[in-house]
Amino acid sequence: MVVKPMSFTAQSPRTMVQPAIKRRGPEYLRIIYGPDYNMPHNIDRVRRRSLRGKQNAALREFALGIEGLERFVRDEPLHLVHRCAFAVMALETQPMDPRL
Repeated sequence: MVVKPMSFTAQSPRTMVQPAIKRRGPEYLRIIYGPDYNMPHNIDRVRRRSLRGKQNAALREFALGIEGLERFVRDEPLHLVHRCAFAVMALETQPMDPRL
């Protein structure tokens, strides 16, 4: 399940809110973390993960997507629109823990 804010872009007191959050079910978690993922010592390890990097990447990709749309609507040259798309693809090549 993917949960998105009600408004297109949502703000918290300090920053923009991540555009979508994935909620993963127990079967998916069992595949990713193993059959004993729900044992107390494993749950503690999973909860201690830092998600800040993944959240920042999602916000940067979202902002680049909005910028690309705005450039397109302003009828800017396509190479400027494509820069945003290429920047998103470059961000996606950054190493990230796939289990997050």
